[in-house]
Amino acid sequence: MSDIFGALGISASGMSAERLRLDVTSANLANADTTRGANGQPYVRQEVSLESGGVSAFSNVLTGVQVAGIVNDPSPPRRVYEPNHPDADKNGYVSLPNVNSVTEMTDLIAESRSYEADAQAFQTAKTLYSKTIDLLH
Repeated sequence: MSDIFGALGISASGMSAERLRLDVTSANLANADTTRGANGQPYVRQEVSLESGGVSAFSNVLTGVQVAGIVNDPSPPRRVYEPNHPDADKNGYVSLPNVNSVTEMTDLIAESRSYEADAQAFQTAKTLYSKTIDLLH
């Protein structure tokens, strides 16, 4: 009986995960030109790692998605020749964040669409449950 509203939980977990992905992608874009952070190094692109939310004990059905963590992208920083930049090394190269704006914008579109799909699934399930309850009365 506790899984009857499982679709709501699954959709809500998806919306929560996509919202975090949107926030992290936005932070990547905002820091695309940050050559020196608090640690003195260029900003490092971050990604959200997701995993299955587990399996319901009642029906052996997946219960949604959860965030496993936020991880740094292991790709190296971009190197650009800008000898007049204050963060240029002795050879005139500046280390820029490993953020590609085109990739980030593509990710934002996909994350936004996924969020919208989860929101629509949530609303559809809510409507179906409401109509079912109305029929029972």
